[in-house]
Amino acid sequence: MDRCDKLRQSIDENEAVYISSYPNIFYYSGFTSEDARLIITKTRKIILTDSRYTVQARLQAPDFECFDIITEIEKVMKSLNVERLCFEENNITIAQFAKMQKFGMMPKPFSKQISLPRQIKDEKEIKAISEAERLGDEAFSYIIKNIKPGKSEREIALLLEFFMRKNGATALSFDTICASGKRSAMPHGTASDKIIKKGDFLTLDFGCVLDGYCSDMTRTVVIGEADDTQKEIYEIVLKAQKAALSVLKSGLPCAEGDRAARKVIEDAGYAKNFGHSTGHSVGIEIHENPNLSPKSEDILACNNVVTVEPGIYIENFGGVRIEDLVQITDGGIINLTASEKELLILS
Repeated sequence: MDRCDKLRQSIDENEAVYISSYPNIFYYSGFTSEDARLIITKTRKIILTDSRYTVQARLQAPDFECFDIITEIEKVMKSLNVERLCFEENNITIAQFAKMQKFGMMPKPFSKQISLPRQIKDEKEIKAISEAERLGDEAFSYIIKNIKPGKSEREIALLLEFFMRKNGATALSFDTICASGKRSAMPHGTASDKIIKKGDFLTLDFGCVLDGYCSDMTRTVVIGEADDTQKEIYEIVLKAQKAALSVLKSGLPCAEGDRAARKVIEDAGYAKNFGHSTGHSVGIEIHENPNLSPKSEDILACNNVVTVEPGIYIENFGGVRIEDLVQITDGGIINLTASEKELLILS
């Protein structure tokens, strides 16, 4: 059963699914442009794009009927002969919604049903994510040899990004986080012109895209020499991460995965210094569902792929985050991240 057949199980004969977001267009068709729409019914698979991409669409989505979105969309919509149009309400403007209403079908919000199958990765997806994470590991091994006092955060980030691009990445998963010294207390501290100094924490959070799928990892190192407080905070975060990794498995409530890490940090007296969730799913997008969040009501399933990334952030001092990317299995996890996690002190 292919991905479209799985989606078809959630609609009836009188419904068509209208897909407008790039991640779902790519997931269901393999087409790698945002300038498209998909329509899936019980019997048809249609891709609508413009003349710039029709050749590409026929190559990448050969089992889809291909039509010009500018000149043929009304003809296509009339030919569907359905009563309801299931659409991604989370990815549509008011103007686009008004145009959809002109087609004469009853609109039906359907974002959750369209995106839900992406939570459980198939073998091909896990291979792509694993390869992207492997490249991340190689990039980390490369960059720690190039981190020196006197270099700027921006210089380190660019070296890291260039390495991933040079070795096959088609894009970055997100803007590289490279934050040193007091700036490492910012969980999303993107690279600045700050010069890295001895005694600094340096947090690197980065990822790349291979074959359409993202990687994600974080490591925190110390430049020069670590003081006792830095060592203490690092060990607490590492203990918290290992606690979460030890309990994750299929059937576990996501909130319990978060709780395993959070309790370690709370018990150490740093509850107020850990404000974000313990993790999130990764796939075509860098942030997918389910999440390892205290508010999550989701249950982990076999072949979810999630990050595990607790942290402690102290304003005017610095912060630590350690992040691995793991595949959920029936008996636990497969850790897709191989980089060293013991505290690295770089001279």
